[in-house]
Amino acid sequence: MPDRTLTEVAPPRIEYREEPCKSALTRVRGMFFGWSLNPYMGCAHRCTFCYVRNFEQRADRPSGEAYGRSIRVKTNIVEVLDVEVRRRGWRREGVALGSATDPYQPAEGGYRLTRGCIQVLSRSRTPFDIITRGPLIVRDVDVLAEASARVPVTVNVSVPTLDDHVWRNTEPGTAPPRQRLRAVRMLVDAGIKAGVGMAPVLPGLSDRPEQLLEVVRAARDAGATHLWTGTLHLQSGTREHFLEGLARVWPEEAVRYASLYRGAYLDRSVDQPIRARVRRLATEAGIADRRARPIKPPPPERQLVLL
Repeated sequence: MPDRTLTEVAPPRIEYREEPCKSALTRVRGMFFGWSLNPYMGCAHRCTFCYVRNFEQRADRPSGEAYGRSIRVKTNIVEVLDVEVRRRGWRREGVALGSATDPYQPAEGGYRLTRGCIQVLSRSRTPFDIITRGPLIVRDVDVLAEASARVPVTVNVSVPTLDDHVWRNTEPGTAPPRQRLRAVRMLVDAGIKAGVGMAPVLPGLSDRPEQLLEVVRAARDAGATHLWTGTLHLQSGTREHFLEGLARVWPEEAVRYASLYRGAYLDRSVDQPIRARVRRLATEAGIADRRARPIKPPPPERQLVLL
């Protein structure tokens, strides 16, 4: 009998809405970065576990099966960002790209808004982090390398699992995980600090010791400069959609998840051993001690001084 799957039907048709934005940067509190930057709203990757579904539900937008079928493209975000970082009061605090949508989802192939934003941040000497599941990021190795010579730049490529069945049924719109690992190798070889985010780990689906070890070893072989992990959390909006898919594909896990997730977060007695195992594996693999190859700064005539 074939495995149950959520990906036997054709992917949904996606509508792209070109809408200008009034502001580019969004203030963030309580995180390691001060600002977030999202050239798109909505994500064609449609991961079943995506925490952004919670934000969408609170905004009275689709958070279930319809999420990711309509993408807002902020057509003027590069110009707006350029104005914002030139202001006298801009303190060059860290900016995160990819906190509410993937900056390298398919739309970026044509619109190139993320690329433009990277160039603006680099010229203004603003440090930034990127998190993505999109191997399209290798297209921008040139601007990322140039930015890395000016300011701290960190790329986090999300690879929660290498299990084909789990990937296909929880990340239906994403590129295969090993394509993402090849992207890590290309970025690191270009001198860019690029690591792997093993998140979210799914209890009972992708947390077996051999599954975790497989990802850590693959990250090591790809040259990852760092590796971090996190387990699934299920807030309203995400919770309903994820559990519906779980019941269809892994019905035997549905009852267990109802017990594990009485609230939004996994109990520490389950969460902490997973995190500790991954930390130990990463240390044993030597990932924690790696550094990207240093990049020489650009010549003085190419450096921009903001007055």
